[in-house]
Amino acid sequence: MKQRTERDSLGELQVPADAYYGAQTARALENFPISGLRFSRPFIEALGAIKHAAAQTNLELGLLDETLARAIMQAAEEVIEGKLDDQFVVDIFQTGSGTSTNMNANEVIAGRANEILTGKRGGKSPVHPNDHVNKGQSSNDTIPTAIHVAAALELHRTLFPALRDLREALSEKARAWDDIVKIGRTHLMDATPIRLGQEVSGWARQVELAIERLESVLPRLYELAQGGTAVGTGINTHPEFGSRVAEKLSQRFGLPFREAENHFEAQHAKDAAAELAGQLATVATSLMKIANDIRWLNSGPRCGLAEIQLPAVQPGSSIMPGKVNPVMSEALMMVCVQVMGNATAVQIANTHGNLDLNVMMPVIAKNLLESIAWLGNAVRAFTEKAVKGMKANREKAESYVEWSLAMVTSLVPVIGYDKAAELAKRAMAENKTIRELLLEENVLPEDEVAKLLDPSSMTEPGLR
Repeated sequence: MKQRTERDSLGELQVPADAYYGAQTARALENFPISGLRFSRPFIEALGAIKHAAAQTNLELGLLDETLARAIMQAAEEVIEGKLDDQFVVDIFQTGSGTSTNMNANEVIAGRANEILTGKRGGKSPVHPNDHVNKGQSSNDTIPTAIHVAAALELHRTLFPALRDLREALSEKARAWDDIVKIGRTHLMDATPIRLGQEVSGWARQVELAIERLESVLPRLYELAQGGTAVGTGINTHPEFGSRVAEKLSQRFGLPFREAENHFEAQHAKDAAAELAGQLATVATSLMKIANDIRWLNSGPRCGLAEIQLPAVQPGSSIMPGKVNPVMSEALMMVCVQVMGNATAVQIANTHGNLDLNVMMPVIAKNLLESIAWLGNAVRAFTEKAVKGMKANREKAESYVEWSLAMVTSLVPVIGYDKAAELAKRAMAENKTIRELLLEENVLPEDEVAKLLDPSSMTEPGLR
């Protein structure tokens, strides 16, 4: 492999001749051969957008030569578009500030800008990675800005659309199944009747609230640390730099990004990231409940509840012919478990905002963006391959109602709790329905029994 010599403050290093990055990136590759995990496409896009906005801002402020600025902006645009993704090679587990990845971006953009201007790839002239690409910036304000921008983009592009589609699909099922009366279950035991549409409407509302929970974090996520440089004081940057960069990012992405109200908070802590991770974990618990409920109601097909039927998307067993499993529910549930774990990682990492800098930003970025992307993908697959195609088994659902001992509940106001409990025990012992016992014993007139044991009226007492 052909190589070239690059230099940083620690000395010379050999770099692949076709690489755009320089010595600091190469040194990070040597130092952190840990996981093989790299920053995701949304994070690299955000980082490229920050570098583009920074060059444009410095040009407008008269702080950067126009020729250099235009070359930097062209190279940064290629980063945004994903054309240079293979040049972002630093492991997630690296310096806690993300300096290695910030310098990876600076070197790649400088190396490409130099190629644009001179035909020679890499190097530090005429475009220098620190003096020009990183001008007015620090890793300490750039990396947290990239975290916020990337997370906001992923929410709007991936997770919100998926959740809205799921909410609508569940709402549609709730409307279609509103006349199907089934038995309710509490503690996994028979309870009073409920309409299948009512049950599904609860899931739809959970998803609606999930969206609201995530949206509630956005105002904090839109605050950007850019402009605080090393510790939040803004040293070596123009007073307008942060606000101008935020405005340019807003224009590019159509989101209301703004400069942080307090740069010390924005850089010393990652509370907004921790808050979002917590809300994602809450959303995951909601989705876990929905996916698991659907799995239970689909159980069978002959020896389970079988009140709904999921689409058969793949064979379910290597040994049992014809078996079909609720695989889409299971896939979503596993993602939910991972998201809960990711939230714990982010929140623990946030406790390491020691004094004037959080030193676990790369792992925060990795877990946060992974959770958003994986939830979005899993919810989309679950909606398309499970929810939209699931069918109600009306006959099965309604058959359980008459047989349930919980039907006795509606008799309590008329015959009292103790008498009702006695009837339930007898019905169980004699393998009879509550209705059969009432009529045999002439406990109540037949027309009153019919009225009291009408399952539809039990699902909405106001109809009685």
